[in-house]
Amino acid sequence: MTEPLFLSGVFKEKIWGGEQLKALFDYAIPSERTGEMWAISAHTNGPSTVQNGPFKGKQLDELWSTHKELFGNAEGDVFPLLTKIIDAQTDLSVQVHPDDVYGKEHEGELGKTECWYIIEAEEGSEIVYGHHAQTKEELESMIANGQWDQLLRRKEVKAGDFFYVPSGTIHAIGGGIVILETQQSSDTTYRVYDYDRVQDNGEKRDLHIEDSVAVTTVPHIDPDLEMASAEKDGYTETTLVSNAFFTVKEWRTDGKASFKKDAPYTLVSVLDGQGELIVDGMTYSCSKGDHFILPSSIESWDFDGPLHMIASHPGQ
Repeated sequence: MTEPLFLSGVFKEKIWGGEQLKALFDYAIPSERTGEMWAISAHTNGPSTVQNGPFKGKQLDELWSTHKELFGNAEGDVFPLLTKIIDAQTDLSVQVHPDDVYGKEHEGELGKTECWYIIEAEEGSEIVYGHHAQTKEELESMIANGQWDQLLRRKEVKAGDFFYVPSGTIHAIGGGIVILETQQSSDTTYRVYDYDRVQDNGEKRDLHIEDSVAVTTVPHIDPDLEMASAEKDGYTETTLVSNAFFTVKEWRTDGKASFKKDAPYTLVSVLDGQGELIVDGMTYSCSKGDHFILPSSIESWDFDGPLHMIASHPGQ
């Protein structure tokens, strides 16, 4: 198998969603409240489907179970990563995710460490990133008393910014922001605060205060990212983050660029541009909004054209 696996994703409607996934990527979204597109996913709540080649029509979770050779015979029952594009028309809930130990014990799935590449951000848009509590007791007290302005740390963002969000980090994507998220394959979210919003049925969404306090890192610690850029064979590569969960890179090409495999398999999302992917003499069109996996059997490949991409693979 020497073909890339082009994938179609699964859309998720959200109370805070909008129409930017259609405006930016021309996706056929289901409604004006489309919040997420799970682009590269083997999670049971939204697996991607292969669009080409001998596995056309197969879902990614099935390939992970039955064709481990595509992924370098990687171990594990669960495909480890999930790539999303998120359109926050309004603020997401303030939330936190568990680590693997807590997630497996309490939810039966992986924890959720994630990272965000800001694709678009309206001027003045903000995220919640961390908190000011110094102890668990102070955290509990500030939550109980609704001291959100004192508790939450906010950061203004712009397109091109990158944030690493380890499990245990209180966070929220603010309105007017579109991101590409690379995360562990988990759908566990503990809501700390939801602005007292009501859903269409007139009810508020559930909060998970006890779990939130249990898993939140106190005090908050900003991760020390050592992002590094390098000029390669016809392209610029910036390593955004590299750790035990994932390595995430930004690729920019402006013409012919040659790549060599440096991981058992690689996930790729095209954020902008249009060009060609060349593998073993075969040419595949790739353009803004495409998502694909380069499986283990592909040792090298070329891109041709102006392309802006985010690539990832498990581990370091």
